[in-house]
Amino acid sequence: MNRRNYLKKTAAAGITLGGMPTILTNNRWRGANDRVLVAQIGIHGFGQHHIGQYQALENVEVAAVCDVDTNLFPGVIGQHFTGKGLREPRTYQDLRELFEDRDIDAVSITIPNHWHALAAAWAIQAGKHVSVEKPCCHTFEEGRRLVEMAGNSGVIVQDGAEQRSNPCGQSMAGYLHSGRLGEVYLAKGICYKRRDSIGTYPDGPMREGEKFAFTVSSRNYEPAYTPGYLSGVDYELWQGPAPAKPFNRNRFHYNWHWYWDYGNGDMGNQGVHEMDIARWGLGVTLPTRITTSGAHVMFNDMQETPNVQMALFEFPNPDGRGDKKRMLQFEVRHWDHNPEGVIGEVDQGTNTYMTSSMNTVGNLFFGSEGYMAKQLDRWQVFNGPDREPGDTGDGIGNHFKDFVDAIRAGDQALAKGDIREGFYSCALIHLANISYRLGRSLDFDPVAMRFVNDPEADAMLTKEYREPYIFPGL
Repeated sequence: MNRRNYLKKTAAAGITLGGMPTILTNNRWRGANDRVLVAQIGIHGFGQHHIGQYQALENVEVAAVCDVDTNLFPGVIGQHFTGKGLREPRTYQDLRELFEDRDIDAVSITIPNHWHALAAAWAIQAGKHVSVEKPCCHTFEEGRRLVEMAGNSGVIVQDGAEQRSNPCGQSMAGYLHSGRLGEVYLAKGICYKRRDSIGTYPDGPMREGEKFAFTVSSRNYEPAYTPGYLSGVDYELWQGPAPAKPFNRNRFHYNWHWYWDYGNGDMGNQGVHEMDIARWGLGVTLPTRITTSGAHVMFNDMQETPNVQMALFEFPNPDGRGDKKRMLQFEVRHWDHNPEGVIGEVDQGTNTYMTSSMNTVGNLFFGSEGYMAKQLDRWQVFNGPDREPGDTGDGIGNHFKDFVDAIRAGDQALAKGDIREGFYSCALIHLANISYRLGRSLDFDPVAMRFVNDPEADAMLTKEYREPYIFPGL
């Protein structure tokens, strides 16, 4: 469907992709025993995890799947639907056609970062409830605009900060904000994940029989299909708002994370979860100063983003003593590391997401009375100069259930992952990457949401969009 025909159809239905939405919130499920029909947009990798999570919820059906790569449909449908005795979902290659489906109540978005905010914005305009994976935006201005759209929409918009649903995260924030750790002056986000080189490949279609191969934490993954000459893939749609470039296997499945046009590096990949926890526990929003240093070391390959990165953010703290600041430090390491912040012995069979023989992912908080170490499912306080073990908390929630509960109740607060909070956390990632790419410290005005007398840095708060994939209002 070309853009002209699509705009004609959506205008007739009350959808205005170029501006603020005329909401078409579909409450059909209220008359069907509260059954919620969800569409999964993006079914490669983590999208399949989302499918399984929604299928496990009572009276929820994944009624449609959407992906630019139609090679994925048979395997995913066989494994997650017909193989389980479930009804086969409708399939869409173009998410714009999916948004015309009046039966769909909500969409779950797990596609590359450069599509997150635009897909969410179009879904909001189509009157769909939205859960969008982290990071919720590819640029600062996308996130700012997405928050405005969500606030005026009348639909539930959930950010993919899953730890917001965990009792562990909620009790962590409550403890730190209560003052029991004293003056909390520093939060540290940790993202140490061992990742191999992505290599170098020429532009152009893959040879017949050639497979994709990419690395996650030093383990090789290969999809079960061989796309050959891109048969079944809408690469034009995959590029979307990004600049048009020839196909390269190294800019496609997963490795897109390491290119500025599509991803945000590891700080915006795994790190966005820990950035959100660090900011949440510290009780801050936007910084006044950002200093970032980093590099892409060890490998001569196609990666553009740094694989070692250290960012320091300063925030005002009117209630503090001394310089009246709060600080947030974030560090990405890609290779060997010390297990910083690990709480006791790690069960590598159940906690490999956060810590394993190759990975250490989590947070540290430092206060005048001691420090706190936090992993995905547990936090522990260590008191005083002798680091005596103190209070602790734990618990895992269900972000997917929270989203559906919020839809049924019409209550945004039940979704836990508020899109405004998601934007604030993503904003830190974007500000850090701007500092890294410019090679200098930056002063920021959190009220004006602009850098201080720095047009060069301001220009990097947004990006150029390629027709017809224009973000509404930008």
